[in-house]
Amino acid sequence: MIERIVIFRALQIGDMLCAVPALRALRRANPRAHIALIGLPWAQRFVERYAHLVDELIVFPGAIGFSEHEETNAHLPAFLHALRERRLDLAIQLHGSGGVANDIVEGMGARLNAGFLKHGERMREGVFMPWPDDLPEPARYAALMQRLGIDVHDLDLEIPLTQDDRHECNALIHACALDCDKLVLVHPGALLPSRRWPVERFGEVARALSQAGWQIAVTDSASEAPLTARIAGDAGAHAIDLAGRTSLGALAALVAKARLVVCNDTGLSHVAAAMRTRSVVIASGSDTRRWAPLDHARHRVLADWPACRPCAFRECPYSHECAFNISVQSVLDAAFGQLQETVREETPVHAHD
Repeated sequence: MIERIVIFRALQIGDMLCAVPALRALRRANPRAHIALIGLPWAQRFVERYAHLVDELIVFPGAIGFSEHEETNAHLPAFLHALRERRLDLAIQLHGSGGVANDIVEGMGARLNAGFLKHGERMREGVFMPWPDDLPEPARYAALMQRLGIDVHDLDLEIPLTQDDRHECNALIHACALDCDKLVLVHPGALLPSRRWPVERFGEVARALSQAGWQIAVTDSASEAPLTARIAGDAGAHAIDLAGRTSLGALAALVAKARLVVCNDTGLSHVAAAMRTRSVVIASGSDTRRWAPLDHARHRVLADWPACRPCAFRECPYSHECAFNISVQSVLDAAFGQLQETVREETPVHAHD
C-alpha cells in the first residue's frame, strides 16, 4: 500500500500549472496517501491552493545544476537524510528530463522511484521512461503517470479560485472601473529577457486595441512596473496599469472575466489556458511544441523559428530574430480574430421559423 509520496518539482508557477493534470491523476489513484511536493519556497502558496491534490511543501534547499535556487550541495546531505527518515513509499521525479534530478530522488530512499531518463542515461531501478521530447508539457507528466499504472482522464489545467480571490478581483474591477465586456489584458513580462517581445511593440498593440474600443489593462508583477507603465502610456489615457496590484488568485479571477490575454510565452499563458480565456501568445525562444497551450484555437501562438531555436540563453546573444520577426500587425490580426470569436460565442443563435 502506498501511503507516503513525494514529488520533486522545484520550478516556477507556469511549470507547476502544467503538472496539475498528473497531480490530479495521482491523487485520484491514491486518495488516502500523504502527498508532499518538494519545491521552491514560493510553492507554499501553490500547496495551499491545491490542497485537494498536495498535502505539504518540503522546501528544496538547492543543489549544483539547479539554477532556480542557490547552486550549492551544502544542504543536500541533511535534506536527503530527513527524507529517508520519512520511509517514503514512492518518490517521483517530475522536475525534468533526468540526470542529477534522478540522483537526488534516488537519495531519498523510497521503496519505489519513478521519473524520466535523458538520452544515453543509465537505466535506473524503479519506473523510469525516456524523456518524451515530442510531447507537450502536461502530456509528459501524464505519460509517466500512465507508466505507473495510473489513468489520466484529461490534460486540462485548473486554478481553483477562493472567495478571497473573487472579492479581491471584484474590488479591483470596481476601483479601476474595469468593463469586463471590453477588457483586454496585456502582460509584457517574462522571467528571461530572451523570452520577451519588445515592449514598444506591446505598446503599439495596446494602442491599436484601445483605439478600436477595447479597454486595456496591463498586468505584471511590481518588478515589471517600468514595462507596464510604458505600455499603459502608449495605449492612451484610458489604459490601466495593474502592475503589482493582484495576487495570483485575483489575477486568475480577472483573466477569467477578460475577453482576451496578450502575453509572452510565460506563466500567464498557462493561467489563460486554465481559465479558458482566449489568448494571443508571442513565443520568443521557447519550444512551442512543449509549452504552447493544447487548445490551438482558443490560444493563438505566434512564433518564428530561426536556426538557434529553441533557445537556452537568458539573454539573446544574437539579434533576437525570433522576437523581432513577429510583427505588430500579425499580433493585431490574431487579437482581433480572437476578439471576434468571443463575440460570436456570446451571440445567441435564433432558430428560423
